[in-house]
Amino acid sequence: MRTTLMLDPDVSAKARRGAARLGQPFKVVINSALRVGLTEILRRATARPYRTKPRPLELRAGLAYDNFAEPLAHA
Repeated sequence: MRTTLMLDPDVSAKARRGAARLGQPFKVVINSALRVGLTEILRRATARPYRTKPRPLELRAGLAYDNFAEPLAHA
């Protein structure tokens, strides 16, 4: 499939240097990089959401929680 991509100058320069170093055509390097990059991006999108386990908060006996100054004084 033939298409036109607008690459940023730094991306283009890095891909051209990589192609020269690897001795491969520019389009092969771009296609390889897109395969790896797309696989990585799509894998991260399917990560499980972080879950926490709730714990009951128990009130301490003998403290009046309607007066904030008293529990702070005990702390």
